[in-house]
Amino acid sequence: MKIFNNISNYKSTNKSVVTIGTFDGVHLGHQKVIRDLVASAIEKNASSVLLTFFPHPRMVLHNNADIKLINTINERIKLLESTGLDTLIIHEFSNEFANLTAFDFVKNILVDKLNTSKLIIGYDHHFGKNREGNFTTLQKYGSEFNFELKEISQQDISNISVSSTKIRKAIELGEIKKANRYLGHNFILSGTVVKGKNLGEKIGFPTANILVKENYKLIPKTGAYIVKATIKNKIVFGMMNIGYRPTVSGKNQTIEVNFFNFNGDLYNQVLEIEILQFLRDEIKFNSIDDLKNQLKIDQQNSLEIIRGTFFESN
Repeated sequence: MKIFNNISNYKSTNKSVVTIGTFDGVHLGHQKVIRDLVASAIEKNASSVLLTFFPHPRMVLHNNADIKLINTINERIKLLESTGLDTLIIHEFSNEFANLTAFDFVKNILVDKLNTSKLIIGYDHHFGKNREGNFTTLQKYGSEFNFELKEISQQDISNISVSSTKIRKAIELGEIKKANRYLGHNFILSGTVVKGKNLGEKIGFPTANILVKENYKLIPKTGAYIVKATIKNKIVFGMMNIGYRPTVSGKNQTIEVNFFNFNGDLYNQVLEIEILQFLRDEIKFNSIDDLKNQLKIDQQNSLEIIRGTFFESN
């Protein structure tokens, strides 16, 4: 898959089958649309192109800094790489871009840049300045500029919308197994391993402290989770705590992972933590010894679940 960070850096000489959207989560509904896109491109001997935007339009149009997304942009790229797409274009969404008229969007981008022969789009899709463009507009321009239009059905759009809402809600509630079913893959937290207080190491449970720099990334509810990561081409399981460390009067939220059967320096490495299952809520213990005893129980419970569920499928 070829990746372009701006539409201005791309000009297709080959005909393209195109879809447009945020595709946050790249969940089962999105995957169906992309499979249709790729199959259609193969049938037409054209390139499959997905045009997406970053920042999220709501961050720009509504100045909504509080919006939380299932994926960081880098996570989204990695997920899309496995879909069979030929080309991914990540265009910067800005106020200037939002002010393009519907005609200019179609002529300058769909026709001149993407060389679109077929556009796959939702029935409720709006585009252009003040959202003036819609499906009917695209039908008109499709006739004028000779590209085919395929509608993603109302039912499919509803399913995608419901899936996205359900996934975000499930993650917020710590219902990770449910979220993963809707996603069709494991929810990921990506971040850099940074120095912590070393409390875990002192009590026999050394942790990798994960710093997620993207403030728009959706973080699951506080608590303990079963996780896995690929480190040096090897799958390593572990348990993770998201929370404020109330036992030691912590002030800021931390994400700490204790990997099982792993020894090695992970500082400054970027890890992708796949979250598999919720274990328990965060608890304030009366002492460090009580915390240590609970961590032993968590580890035992995690290993039993991993052996019975995840290990056999990996």
